Amino acid sequence: MRDRHGGRVVEPSRLTPRDTLSEAVAGMLQRPGRSVLTALGTVLGVGTFVAILGLTATTSSQIDARFDLLTATEVSVEDISREQNEFAEQGFPADADARIERLGGVRDAGVYWTVRLRSDVTVRAAPVGDGADGVPVDVVAASPGALRAAVPHLAQGRLYDEFASAKAQPVAVIGASVAARLGITTLETRPAVFIGDEPFVVAGIVDDVERRPDVLMSVSVPRTTAERMWGPPDAGAAKMLIATETGAARQIAQEAPVALRPDHPEYLKAVPPPDPRALRAGVTGDLDQLFLLLAGVCLVIGAVGIANTTLVAVLERTGEIGLRRALGARGRHITVQFLAESGALGAIGGLVGTALGVCTVIGVALVREWTPVVHPTAVVAAPLIGLVTGVVAGLYPAWRASRIEPAEALRH
Repeated sequence: MRDRHGGRVVEPSRLTPRDTLSEAVAGMLQRPGRSVLTALGTVLGVGTFVAILGLTATTSSQIDARFDLLTATEVSVEDISREQNEFAEQGFPADADARIERLGGVRDAGVYWTVRLRSDVTVRAAPVGDGADGVPVDVVAASPGALRAAVPHLAQGRLYDEFASAKAQPVAVIGASVAARLGITTLETRPAVFIGDEPFVVAGIVDDVERRPDVLMSVSVPRTTAERMWGPPDAGAAKMLIATETGAARQIAQEAPVALRPDHPEYLKAVPPPDPRALRAGVTGDLDQLFLLLAGVCLVIGAVGIANTTLVAVLERTGEIGLRRALGARGRHITVQFLAESGALGAIGGLVGTALGVCTVIGVALVREWTPVVHPTAVVAAPLIGLVTGVVAGLYPAWRASRIEPAEALRH
């Protein structure tokens, strides 16, 4: 290029995108070990980000399934008759079980309460001799439907049935821990337990339940038997447990008070299961907040590492910067060069972190026999997060590099 007087002029220097990329790659390859360690912080941050989103999405389907099996199929009805009327008797009618089991969608239902015994009444394995000392154990009056609704697992024997309840027979179902405390190891000898002085034949031993874990630590007797021996429960003491078909619980909760007490439905309070979607959103939200905070901390640590390494590189390459400035490189060219290096480190860390995060989700899902779920948006956004982290971390070192005077730099 020539000026208007015919003389040659120096063309302004240019830094093309290709030159910028090649300079960034060359800068990283000068010290590959340090570049790998620098990118490690971004790898951890982005990998944690992807793994969190994937694992929370994967576990959401599992949470739904468990709610469907247990929480979403359980309704509890409480007697609040005394709160509505201080002179009211107990809220549950004598045929409460039959009334509820006529409703569509009900599997099992029954009334239960803890029997109020005198303080000196204990449960014993024998009236005299060994096992006559007795142990303090709760005695629960429960309809056969209440026991079935708890979904017990029997170690031995069986549950008492409707016939035993109708005849008010002295039979009992005890938890495995109670049997161990009383020294009852087998039902082949038809053992009995003594509640005070009243003998009860042990029909079954329960070693696990899906609902009402208090069954494992108590002696359950038929509701009618308890009423015959110790009288009806106090107002407000009884409850009803209802096991429903999937999806019917909330409807049953609305119908139960009217079906039980059409004259005073306000005497009973049905507690429906929580909304699975709301509870799932709450659980997922808590996990997201907790683990995204950890991912953010990892990203900040990675950004600080990139900024520190880039700043050290600026100090080490002062002579190179001075030579470039002396050959015509402008300050903005130096800025772009170092931003490209830090951005490339962040992008590489983001890509590697994304791959590790996806592998983590798949590995956990395979071990737990779940279906892995990884949202495509997270896979696309994660490398960009790494790139932005690297560029932001390189802003200050790049600015410092662009401020170096050529004459001063060449003296190093």
